[in-house]
Amino acid sequence: MKFTAYLTIALTLAFLIVFSVSCNEKEDAEPVPNMGIKVPTEGNSWFFLFPETDNQQVMNPGSTTWTDPRMVHRTYFRIERSGDLHVGIRVKTENGVSELIADFMGEEKEFEVSTNDYEEMYIGTYVIDQPGYYYLDIKGVTKESLNFAEISDVLLGGSATQGGVHYVFEEYFYWGRRGPSVHLTYEVPAQASSVRYFYNEVTVPEDNDVIGSFFMANGFSQGYFGFQVNSETERRILFSVWSPYVTDNPSDIPPEMRVILLRKGDNVVSNDFGGEGSGGQSYLVYNWEAGKTYRFLLKGEPAQDEENKTDFTAWFSSEYDEEWKLIAGWRRPETSTYLTGVHSFLENFVTRTGPLKRKAFYNHQWVRDTSDNWYELNRARFTADATARDKARLDYAGGYYGSSEGFFMMNCGFFNETTNLDVWFDRLYLGQQPEIDFESLP
Repeated sequence: MKFTAYLTIALTLAFLIVFSVSCNEKEDAEPVPNMGIKVPTEGNSWFFLFPETDNQQVMNPGSTTWTDPRMVHRTYFRIERSGDLHVGIRVKTENGVSELIADFMGEEKEFEVSTNDYEEMYIGTYVIDQPGYYYLDIKGVTKESLNFAEISDVLLGGSATQGGVHYVFEEYFYWGRRGPSVHLTYEVPAQASSVRYFYNEVTVPEDNDVIGSFFMANGFSQGYFGFQVNSETERRILFSVWSPYVTDNPSDIPPEMRVILLRKGDNVVSNDFGGEGSGGQSYLVYNWEAGKTYRFLLKGEPAQDEENKTDFTAWFSSEYDEEWKLIAGWRRPETSTYLTGVHSFLENFVTRTGPLKRKAFYNHQWVRDTSDNWYELNRARFTADATARDKARLDYAGGYYGSSEGFFMMNCGFFNETTNLDVWFDRLYLGQQPEIDFESLP
């Protein structure tokens, strides 16, 4: 009887102690704040190897596995007001336990993931002093499965998100990873007659010649002409003319609607292109260099020997070489025109390099009309594509630079100096008319 009473008392005390400890733990546990905004990693994340170094490498998450502890999983987003920012992730592992480190604004926090179903995990709350782009780094420490983890979303909440959060949403996953494209459309003086030639100069500053960049110099209503960084070992001078037959598949173009190659320069490759309209493409593999200025000359006029067709010809030269190189001459059917819609643009065509900034200076724009008069183009309108206009990404800028002696364009890199769109910029008149011997052009 006494033993039973003592056992009952002991069990009761044990229960009270456990209950008391449990209650205290619940009272002491930090409540998980609201993180209702999901930034999908599919459109906003990259793997970085040796970030911020000369040996930096960038990879798309879908193209590699996260097995190397030196790889950093980085996700970008833009906050539009100051305040508290709650940060978390939606994450899982294949099996076992992974030890990870979250790094936000230079503050590191260690945590573990051990679930093979997606779980929302709170990382911390941070004070945002200035609106702009931020990124969350996740680093792998140890793992028991093949990959460190799979992260589907970065989770955000708090007062800093009340002004809006910009990130690449599902509709723009592909284009958003490439980054916003930007354009300068030049105003041709009203006193100019029909434009036969369009001249431009482009300089890419050092460290801005990022793989995937297309620095388009001489655009016109029917095509484009500029230079690219195609890989670590290949660069091109590219000149393309669209067919008047609208399709993304060049094999669908009827023979009478095809753009015809008239001639091309030494070592120039010519073929059909598709995917963004279709037509004729020509390019010269040429190891152009950042920090140097290159000259582009484009000619457009109705064909002399056939009605309702137009001939477009492109030449290229460096500032250190007075000799012009012929890229190609193309004949476009169903067209009778001189050059119209003269413009330049800057785009990235490789999703892997979407988080890397690139920039170019566009200088000395001139046109020569059918009366052989030169006119300097000192006025340009800055615009951008739907990725920018729908605010999937806001890392774009353009206009004039320095003391207004030239124009510039810049995109990608998640910088914060966004330029207003649809604004006209006026650079200084420089009065340095191009010196070109048209009779000696190849």
